[in-house]
Amino acid sequence: MTDTTEPLVRRARDARGVVTLTLNRPQAFNALSEGMLTALQGELDTLSQDTTARVLVLAAAGRAFCAGHDLKEMRAQPSLDYYQRLFALCSRMMLSLWRLPVPVIARVHGTATAAGCQLVAQCDLAVASSEARFAVSGVNLGLFCSTPGVPLARNVARKQAFEMLVTGEFIDAAQARTRGLVNRVAEPAALDAELEKLLLSILAKPRVAVAMGKALFYRQVELGIEAAYEAAGQTMACNMMEPVALEGVQAFIDKRAPRWEP
Repeated sequence: MTDTTEPLVRRARDARGVVTLTLNRPQAFNALSEGMLTALQGELDTLSQDTTARVLVLAAAGRAFCAGHDLKEMRAQPSLDYYQRLFALCSRMMLSLWRLPVPVIARVHGTATAAGCQLVAQCDLAVASSEARFAVSGVNLGLFCSTPGVPLARNVARKQAFEMLVTGEFIDAAQARTRGLVNRVAEPAALDAELEKLLLSILAKPRVAVAMGKALFYRQVELGIEAAYEAAGQTMACNMMEPVALEGVQAFIDKRAPRWEP
């Protein structure tokens, strides 16, 4: 499907440094075409260099969050070389979310299937509408969702993740929260208010501490416990040398609110 009139990814930013990227292929349920993956990558590359950004919100236009890869586009080019390049493009984009120094929050409504579910799992946090539904449903088409399984297995307990992957069955928002795929669930009319609560809590913290913490959080979970403690201790020592931490600790000692620079 060709997109010619609207940008595939809409970008907005508020005065607080909250950047919102909105998937904008509503007529295709925001399927991740090559064009959309490229547009997302460009936005993430720009954001990675933006030292004033505080949080990224990943949202979507229309009735669905994301239906996964564009199957019509994939079917039109049946070659191993093409598929390898396509999945490498997608994996690079997913890893860019992981590498961003700011928290990434998925704002999920409607369905998030296959690579769309992967996108939710790859984000650091997720706030979902109570009407949202999630599935890694490629197996129903004979295509096991191997790449979506990477972040899914890092969010959800192994047996639950594998059940989703091998059955392709949907789970609802309440199940997604119980299993650890999303953080918060709200009624559709209250979704943005719930998102704002999470944003306010994050924005109240120093950017540098959050950035250091995010980088360490993901690094240490891939390490053995001794190496994890070593990496975490070094990060905390470096963090403690930051002015925001010195001020925060002094404020605690003085029994006052910390005076951080905006």
